[in-house]
Amino acid sequence: MALEVEGKTVETTENGYLVNLEDWSEAVAQAIADADGLEMTEQHWDVVRYLREEHFDNGGNEPNERTILKAMAKKWGTKPTSKDMYRMFPGMPSKQGRKIAGLPQSTRKGGY
Repeated sequence: MALEVEGKTVETTENGYLVNLEDWSEAVAQAIADADGLEMTEQHWDVVRYLREEHFDNGGNEPNERTILKAMAKKWGTKPTSKDMYRMFPGMPSKQGRKIAGLPQSTRKGGY
């Protein structure tokens, strides 16, 4: 599969994850979100940026749902629920979020 973003062809796996991590940009992330039918809000971008930071700054770390919730509670100053996060990312915050963040498909099982 491939996405056309800003005149460039970006290759993805059959599940929609980037083949080359270097191809990621916010425009590519938006194209992936559009393909998934997600309207990106600033909170979506906060999760995407957090997942990218964790991956690149912490040796490929793959935060689980609970860890994402705690990090976003700290960032937003409110306590989001798991239900809130699944409304934002119906395909699972730790998995669909990683896809939009241009990261490899998660190798973890389960949300917690």
